[in-house]
Amino acid sequence: MPLRTPDEYMESLRDGREVWFRGERVDDVTTHPVISKAARHAQIDFHMAEDPDYRELAVVEEDGKTFSRFFKIPRTAEDLMMRSRLIEAATTLGDTLVVLIKEIGTDALFALHAVTAELEGPYFQRVQAFYEHCRDNDLALSVAQTDAKGDRTKRPSDQEDPDLYLRVVERRPDGVVVRGMKLHTSCTTNVNEVIVLPTRAMGETEGDWAIAFAVPANTPGLKMLASPYGDRETRPDENPITHNHKMMETLTIFDDVFVPNDRIFLDGDTQAAGRLALTFVEYHRFTAVSYKMPLIDAINGAAAVISDYNGILGAGHVREKFVWLITYTETVRALLEKAAERCIPKPNGQVAPDPMTINIAKSTFAHGYHMAVQHLQELAGGILVTGPGDEDWASEELRPFLSKYLVGRKGVDADRRMRAMRFIGDLTAGEYGPYQEVLAIHAEGSFEAEKLQIFRAYNENGRARDVMKLFSGMAGI
Repeated sequence: MPLRTPDEYMESLRDGREVWFRGERVDDVTTHPVISKAARHAQIDFHMAEDPDYRELAVVEEDGKTFSRFFKIPRTAEDLMMRSRLIEAATTLGDTLVVLIKEIGTDALFALHAVTAELEGPYFQRVQAFYEHCRDNDLALSVAQTDAKGDRTKRPSDQEDPDLYLRVVERRPDGVVVRGMKLHTSCTTNVNEVIVLPTRAMGETEGDWAIAFAVPANTPGLKMLASPYGDRETRPDENPITHNHKMMETLTIFDDVFVPNDRIFLDGDTQAAGRLALTFVEYHRFTAVSYKMPLIDAINGAAAVISDYNGILGAGHVREKFVWLITYTETVRALLEKAAERCIPKPNGQVAPDPMTINIAKSTFAHGYHMAVQHLQELAGGILVTGPGDEDWASEELRPFLSKYLVGRKGVDADRRMRAMRFIGDLTAGEYGPYQEVLAIHAEGSFEAEKLQIFRAYNENGRARDVMKLFSGMAGI
């Protein structure tokens, strides 16, 4: 099949899926006042494929097929970097908000390919068939991985309620029935398929929790509880980012959902469950850092603009903040590129970003993001949250006062300066700002998860052993 148009993508979402928003069942996600904004935002991926300015980046022709570059299995460092550039370009078109309807799903597909290639049984063939189905039909995908978890000190099988980690509750000749809840599932309201992965390594007796599969978004028993965060009314001038762009997050409930055998990609292999969770992270943190770059680039650009408008470009403390922002941004970018350059081979011929480098990149971004926001807000000033609204500007009585008193340096009128303030306010101080700040800490893995991966990768690549050999030689041991 050819690549889908934006309209064909929207039409595919009218399939009777069970979505809830603020306690009410949603009839049509493409017309809902909040969720439809997320669907329209997601159309960016399909628009790029049709745009001559982006088609070469967004579309691949390979083995007689034409498909989205997101589905291209990376086999070289250049493949990874082209993927990163596509993610960055799409996020830039989203005014700093990632699209994510193909990025995260293909991260999962790459991980499934790499892990199942080493397993006995039909799993690799099933993954390949599902991958081709998604690629050839240009489908939108989400990933459900994080479980409810209950008592975090206990394993899945030790929970008082065994459903706190998604598990198999019934096995049939033609498939399995699963039950549980997955948290933080991005874009699920407006995708075609939901891929489910284990959230962690499992113990030897936890085979029922070691399950990976995919189901269509309208599968009976699949319930999506859409988060109301960020659903307030927006105005185009006051909210230049969030008026047009939105991502839905859901609590995704599997209420005794049947999964046919051909959609089961891992079942009962507790060791492979852990490898799958970690391999997915290798790809997904590379995606994460790729889509964070337009966000921190926007912070840097906004800092320069508002400092100029406020007339403070020459101040010493401003230059210090610029140097910090530049160093932070370019360190993250360099680590992203180095992770691709250092890519590691997988058993089936594909490559993955270097785990240690990409986790250092993600950790560097996450630890520095709040400071970057602080610098921008300090340079902008408190009027980010105390300034006038659209109605004030529209008032014939009030506008002359605003135009007189809210000017910047010579040559910068009040309207121009306040437009910059509104962009910065939407980026950092409204609901979108805290949303991005929480994502910086928790999305794609917590600080502690990144530390564990860095430590594990450093030891696995032999460098720690090399140091011990050097020490042993010096000590004469």
